[in-house]
Amino acid sequence: MLLRSAAVAALAAPAAGLAAGCAAGSGSSPKTNPSTSGSTGSGAADPKNPFGVKDSDPLDVYVFKGGYGDDYAKAFEAMYKQQHSGSNVTHKGSQDVTGDLQPRFNAGNPPDVIDDSGSKQIKLDVLNKGGQLTNLDKLLDAPSIDDPSKKVRDTLLPGTVETGLLGSSMFSLNYAFTVWGLWYSSTLFTKNGWTIPKTWDDFMTLCATIKGTGMAPFCHQGKYPYYMMVPLMDMVAKNGGPDAQTAIDNLEPNAWKSDAVKNSVEALYMLVDKGYMLPGTEGLTHIQSQTQWNQGKAAIIPCGSWLENEQLAATPADFGMAVFAMPSLSGDKMPATAIRAGAGEPFIVPAKAKNQAGGLEFMRIMCSKAGGASFAKTANSLSVVKDSITPDIAASLKPGTKSSNDLYTAANGQIINWYYLNWYSAFATDLENAMSQLMANKIKPDEFITRAQAAADKCAADSSIQKFKRPTT
Repeated sequence: MLLRSAAVAALAAPAAGLAAGCAAGSGSSPKTNPSTSGSTGSGAADPKNPFGVKDSDPLDVYVFKGGYGDDYAKAFEAMYKQQHSGSNVTHKGSQDVTGDLQPRFNAGNPPDVIDDSGSKQIKLDVLNKGGQLTNLDKLLDAPSIDDPSKKVRDTLLPGTVETGLLGSSMFSLNYAFTVWGLWYSSTLFTKNGWTIPKTWDDFMTLCATIKGTGMAPFCHQGKYPYYMMVPLMDMVAKNGGPDAQTAIDNLEPNAWKSDAVKNSVEALYMLVDKGYMLPGTEGLTHIQSQTQWNQGKAAIIPCGSWLENEQLAATPADFGMAVFAMPSLSGDKMPATAIRAGAGEPFIVPAKAKNQAGGLEFMRIMCSKAGGASFAKTANSLSVVKDSITPDIAASLKPGTKSSNDLYTAANGQIINWYYLNWYSAFATDLENAMSQLMANKIKPDEFITRAQAAADKCAADSSIQKFKRPTT
């Protein structure tokens, strides 16, 4: 899957599997976007139809068809049809979100609900600036399908709301529960007697050992440098703690000149400098690099937990897909078990959707236990819906999904999150361009840091870009 979403949310409460906690949000207020365009229906007092959906109104659904496929969305559509049998539901699954939908936004005729993800995502900060997003607080405060005495917000894993915030309101529902880390074949590691490294020094020793066998220790999705920004920013968060994260998210002066950034960039660059990368990986797509990894040409690859579903056809039956956390640097302020995990895959309802009520109801169905269970079955992944994984589903989880869940549980609430990705898309792109150069060995760590700081300063100085502050809780 290209870029699953700009960010994943922090799961703030201590881990107890994927069934605990409630969501809340904070931040500065964004512009007020129109949320009354299109059909919003009537009868909002009815807990079975809080948005007043009209059975006669058609529903237009657009889904990014990436690593999760789009069968899960078709299942949601079937659930919607069960409730609103008179509605004609149209569906499109594609990867070119911008190419397909920018003309429709420009014409004032967007779909009613959109999975706005992938490398060709229409950036959420751009849509928000143009007043194109429906405020989803009304979804959060609606009665849930499973228990109308509970609001939808109370059925979601902690951090789900935060990752969709633009200011103090939620404008995207990030639905897929994603765990990021370094992926490997447990079968390969067991066969060779390799152990999972806890420290960066141990990781470098392991890479040297792997290289000695003739296998490349590491590969990455070079054409999409966001993938390597994730391990870097995980290291920065672990090494620098909350202070480093706040400084970067808030675009503070010299935030990228901290020791945490320097330590992390220099460590990551070792993979290039020591020849531990699969030759040519900097030019590979996500599918190409992941397939080379499946074929045993490289031992380790960074990715999110959609990897297993995306690589189903290429993964040998005895591969034993598994994931471990970014190894720790000396002096880290977060434990070695800390990981990036949480809500990804942003769904939106356009402000000018013709059937806005239907789009909101579609999301309410997604947030039901049946919706979460269906996603687990059809997308081979976990959702942000609490208590939606029944024992039979848990027993049938694939190895990578189970490993992801185990990694999240082991993190014990020590979860990494970044906000700048959703807030400042142009800044994030500048960072990715610099990362691409670093991984291709065209610039050194000092130059990367200089470019990163310059990009942050440019963003901070641009008065046309709405600014936000990192939540303190």
